[in-house]
Amino acid sequence: MSTTTDPLFGLPADGAPATGDDGRKSRKKNKKEKKKDKARDRASERKGPAAPRPGMRGFAGRGGGRAGYVEAPPEWRGTTVQVCGLWPFGAGSGTPMVGVPLGRELMGGTTLCCDPISWFQRAGLIHNPSVLVLGKPGLGKSTLIRRMVVGLTGYGVFPMVLGDLKPDYVDLIRALGGQIIKLGRGLGSLNVLDPGETAAAAAKLSGDARAKLAADAHGRRLNMVAALVTVLRGTPIADTERTVLNAALRVLDERHQGVPILPDLIKVIDEGPDRLRSITLARGSEDRYRNAVDPLHASLLGLLDGPMGETFAHHTTTPIRLDSPGGVCIDISGIDDADAELQAAVLLACWSDGFGAVEAAHALADQGMGPQRHFFVVLDELWRVLRAGRGLVDRVDALTRLNRQRGLGQAMITHTMADLLALPDPADQLKAKGFAERAGMVICGGLPQAEMPMVNEVVRMSTAEQSMIVDWSTPPSWDPTLNRDGEPPGRGKFLVKVGGRPGIPFKVDLTHAEREVNDTNKRWAHSTTKPKRL
Repeated sequence: MSTTTDPLFGLPADGAPATGDDGRKSRKKNKKEKKKDKARDRASERKGPAAPRPGMRGFAGRGGGRAGYVEAPPEWRGTTVQVCGLWPFGAGSGTPMVGVPLGRELMGGTTLCCDPISWFQRAGLIHNPSVLVLGKPGLGKSTLIRRMVVGLTGYGVFPMVLGDLKPDYVDLIRALGGQIIKLGRGLGSLNVLDPGETAAAAAKLSGDARAKLAADAHGRRLNMVAALVTVLRGTPIADTERTVLNAALRVLDERHQGVPILPDLIKVIDEGPDRLRSITLARGSEDRYRNAVDPLHASLLGLLDGPMGETFAHHTTTPIRLDSPGGVCIDISGIDDADAELQAAVLLACWSDGFGAVEAAHALADQGMGPQRHFFVVLDELWRVLRAGRGLVDRVDALTRLNRQRGLGQAMITHTMADLLALPDPADQLKAKGFAERAGMVICGGLPQAEMPMVNEVVRMSTAEQSMIVDWSTPPSWDPTLNRDGEPPGRGKFLVKVGGRPGIPFKVDLTHAEREVNDTNKRWAHSTTKPKRL
């Protein structure tokens, strides 16, 4: 017997009956399957109809109790050591868990831990321990940095606010047990010739380490006096005058016992020792010497009794101490915004004094005479710092380039990228733009649409990220029940961007303890003025 087969697979063709051994096997198989089907049917008849099964939201129909909304199960966050026994109910998340807890991620609700020092030192997520914070006023930029300050202080980092202009950090540093220094007209003095912590550190060192620290202190004092003269004049100091200052400072160190002040430096220049006269090429002529040093002499007198007042005329009222557990905050809010020259001069002096203390601490640590410490420098209201006077852009530029070598992280806070590009000098504009480009991370709050092209030049943002940031800048709506504006939609909401990586949106929620030191509207909140009845 033969069968009709498919030419491709050798199987019986459609419509052809199976014959021979294959046909007998097929008929036996069909009989067995029919018997099994009859047995299942009889078993089903004995058990009765199958019980209905609920859907994802319960039983449908009347009286079934179907849920219209399924509540999400509670979730807890923990380390792999803590939740390892909950397998298989644990699930990993994509947000980093290294650093200061800042808030909840807006998409998944997970906790975001982030700060420039932890992401640089421990996580290795960024290559520069710095952060640039952008956002419109009133959306919580300073509050975000205060959260970082609290967390980093708990990690053992020493916070330094070298020039609090508002002030925004005084209450926090005081609550942490830190040091508060007030500077301004009638509030305190700062001696730019005082080596501060450098002198105490140099007394403990010897050999090359001591010589290097002393040389650094001398160069810092020279640069500081030259910077003050530049701010007062509005033009850079001449090379000859800088040479005269250098020689005068060395003569002053040889003659003076104790810590000198600016009047002592002026006295040395007025007397005109041979070392200074040889530098000015006076060649025995009194007139030549006076013609060379008189402009510098007049500018130094202006620092003592002029636009600067007496801020730099006396010994330092309160020196910086690095033994306070909660850091240091130099409050210069007592200087009026109209005193732009004094503001710029005091900021320069604060930075010089603060970085001198940092270098002294590192010098002791390198010789095994002190602990290795890290510092977190806060530069809030950066736009005001950059516009306060000439020389400040270069100082911030140097800080952003050398923070890794100095063992410090930094936070730079301003409103928009346009603030950095609004400087009158094109060279300063390029330097200011470099601050943002070198920042390890950029954190954006609510920004207007016009800012997006400039921000995209620094960090690439998707269309969704840009729309989110622009929506956060929307002004609050009027609340008729409270007779005031509601909370801005973008308050406390930020987006963390690191290079071209996708951003992480999150919201900062303050604890009760933090609210006590985060009120930046005290003069409004405690006002006794009441509206008149019409």
